Amino acid sequence: MKAPLRFAILYERKLILLLCAIGALRVFIFSAAFPFFNNVDEQAHVDLVMKYARGHVPRDLGQYSSESAYYISLYGTPEFFMAPQQFETKDFPPPNWMLPAEQRDDVVKRNSDWWRSNQNHESGEPPLYYALAGLWLNLGRVSGITGGWLLYWVRFLNMFVAAALVWVGFVAAKLVFPDRQFMRLSVPLLLAVWPQTAFYSIQSDVLSPLCFGVAFVALIKFLQAEQPTLYLALLLGLALAASCLVKFGNVPLLAVALGAATFKVRQLARTRRLPAIIGSLSLLMFSVTLPIALWFVWNVQTFGDLTATAAKIEFLGWTRKPITSWLPHPIFSFRGLKEFWPELVASFWRGELLWHGRRLASHLSDVFYWVSSTAAIGFTVATLLRDTQINLRQRSNLWLALLSFAVLVVSTVLLSISFDYGECVYPSREHPYFTSGRLLSAAAVPFFLFYAQTIDALLSPIRRLPLRGLVFGGIVLFIVVSEIILSWPAFSSHYNLFHFNKAQ
Repeated sequence: MKAPLRFAILYERKLILLLCAIGALRVFIFSAAFPFFNNVDEQAHVDLVMKYARGHVPRDLGQYSSESAYYISLYGTPEFFMAPQQFETKDFPPPNWMLPAEQRDDVVKRNSDWWRSNQNHESGEPPLYYALAGLWLNLGRVSGITGGWLLYWVRFLNMFVAAALVWVGFVAAKLVFPDRQFMRLSVPLLLAVWPQTAFYSIQSDVLSPLCFGVAFVALIKFLQAEQPTLYLALLLGLALAASCLVKFGNVPLLAVALGAATFKVRQLARTRRLPAIIGSLSLLMFSVTLPIALWFVWNVQTFGDLTATAAKIEFLGWTRKPITSWLPHPIFSFRGLKEFWPELVASFWRGELLWHGRRLASHLSDVFYWVSSTAAIGFTVATLLRDTQINLRQRSNLWLALLSFAVLVVSTVLLSISFDYGECVYPSREHPYFTSGRLLSAAAVPFFLFYAQTIDALLSPIRRLPLRGLVFGGIVLFIVVSEIILSWPAFSSHYNLFHFNKAQ
């Protein structure tokens, strides 16, 4: 390897490691700024983490544990759901942990009793995140971390997930576009500044982008390999299984992987090389199906249904509609699509947190997110349907990326049309749309791959790479500044980590 090339590779990797550190630091700062417990069911997820940490795997919805009820009652804030004007003093009350001991104990007891009387509707969720977070929680306990600091300790696990995700994005971009430095840098940079608020919360969605990101990289390598190895097959299978064991909503991604594997099998069959990889294919199928099958068996034995969702659906007051009643649905009208699509895509970018009872969002940034994303999807489709400068391998990988994102969008559409939501607040009969963009987050690496490809193509008339990087830097700066402005009020919260007293 020539010295200049070796230096360039070393410099590039150092830059990517810096982006990993930036992504981790950003998650650390914002995770510390937001108090507990947010509007995206963080109470329920904390309860499950604490149960798994104690070795208690739920067998039904069950009530909140005494331990989690205590933490929720002592460290919870009303700031996500309420405005200060709703209080008599026109300001938020002091945190419960700052009250005099007798008053604090009385408030915590009353609130804890209420939480212990409620069922945890998330109890049937797949176990991987909660098991991992539970182990991390126990590590914190062994290290002497207690009280509210322990809650933030669990959140800070997301730092490592964010850093790893940036690296996976770099690997994916390097595999698909090995000769385009802009792509190798822009994909990890977008992932480093991705303002998805799921990373500032204790919830299972945070693992989805990393697990399927690894699966996506392994799938690309599987397709590119002349003879996929046993190790590669095992990695791909376990990463796909992990994606499903983090979030059941990621199961549709198996269809994309199955389609890609079928394409590879047909390709090898034409060249008479299929017998040589029977072992790898068998290991792939085994490593995907066994963990998921074991989870299904557990669900049937405990919750009574394959996916452990029946109890949750009943708890939420939803009812399944027969397929014949799925249509008509407002999502297929212009008005419904206008309500569904922009919010779905915008929340994929910036998350779903409320603050003072209002969505943490701005019209300008939301328009940028959904318009630019829609344009990227359209541009990618147009690029793939006509002859361009991208080669056949890049074309197949971009199709894979696009389909990974599309299958999750279709999944949210099916969720929207297949239920009567009864008296539920979200989704509701008046607004029967699943617009939680975090449900698409598993496809983050594929999405930012074709999103960055679109930007690169549009900036291609700019021949000088530094100037092109400057324009791209303006986009990144807009994303970063928008997130800081939107999240800034949380930094002054008296309930967050920055305001914990020494007693904590």
